[in-house]
Amino acid sequence: MQITVLGYWGAYPAAGEATSGYLLQGKSKIILIDCGSAVLSQLQRYIELSDLDAVIITHYHADHIADIHCLQYAVMIDTLRGKRQNILPIYAHNEDKQFEGLTYREYTEGVAIRSESNLLIDDFDFSFIKTVHPDPCLAVKITQLKKTITYTADTEYFDGLVDFARYSDILLSEASLYREYENKVPGHLSAAQAGKLAAEAQAGELILTHLPRYGDHKQLIKESREYFKNRIQLAESGLIIK
Repeated sequence: MQITVLGYWGAYPAAGEATSGYLLQGKSKIILIDCGSAVLSQLQRYIELSDLDAVIITHYHADHIADIHCLQYAVMIDTLRGKRQNILPIYAHNEDKQFEGLTYREYTEGVAIRSESNLLIDDFDFSFIKTVHPDPCLAVKITQLKKTITYTADTEYFDGLVDFARYSDILLSEASLYREYENKVPGHLSAAQAGKLAAEAQAGELILTHLPRYGDHKQLIKESREYFKNRIQLAESGLIIK
């Protein structure tokens, strides 16, 4: 199991980079998790778009879904050119009317997922839990051959997330806030809270993502380390997680 960070910024991307997007690759399947602003451009640095097998969307905020319609056009063009034979499934919750837009003619199909459900794609086992966020959002846990990566997506801290992420080999956690803004922005974690989550869940490693567009990101690691003593690193474009 390998995840490549395509984008890690919250809200909007820095020049030449992207907001939330993660490329999951296994032995035979390639899956995109979130498709934020500029993710489609970054994705083409690693794969042919026609090789993409599925997409999972955690929620419908623009920094997680902005490029999805451009991806639908790409699927259409590749299909018409004979480079793609299969419809592209896009998995997401259907608690928002934007779910309907995930189905685009005969090229892409929106497939509903829900909290506390499981999804099997090849030898990847995905499970989901609803997070605490202003709009419905799903955290994602990926298990393959007894190895687990948990991606928090956007959320506040809550006890159920600790149980969900328990014993993850890698916790990919949002860290949208420095401590001074903790609990002042609904639906998001501070870096310290991400560290607390990793510690309480007994995760093996913590990777901070969905980073703020201000301040010194090294401070995020310092604040996380107040709780979590194992390895911590910042997400960055092209970071490979194995």
